[in-house]
Amino acid sequence: MEFAVIEEFNDSQIQEIYFLFKNEWWTKKREFSEVKELISNSGVIIGVIINETSELVGFARAITDSLYRAFIFDVITKQRYRKSGIGLLLMDSLLSHSKIVNVDRVELYCPDSLIPYYEQFGFSTDVNGSTLMRLKK
Repeated sequence: MEFAVIEEFNDSQIQEIYFLFKNEWWTKKREFSEVKELISNSGVIIGVIINETSELVGFARAITDSLYRAFIFDVITKQRYRKSGIGLLLMDSLLSHSKIVNVDRVELYCPDSLIPYYEQFGFSTDVNGSTLMRLKK
């Protein structure tokens, strides 16, 4: 099975992104209209499809100023395709993207259980004494 990276999504693939979100604990409450909006407003969006069928099996996005900061969100692989290299392809595609590759700091947050996974890309929990803060609305 061969995979391809895409940066533009047809209506069917946007629906597939919505279904990916419905299966994850942190994105399951998102409405379809919100998913469409976040795709439109994110600086970098990456999908992975199966070449033969165009089925979307992975998605990730980032917000960036393309100079100092980029923040990665929503790295998701369809459940039945996990452990097949799709997450690696998503992360490699994001980190080498022209809008991110020269950024000074790329950040993300994840559950503690995924720290070793993201460390393989060079991420660290050492953030120079900074603390993530959140304004919840």
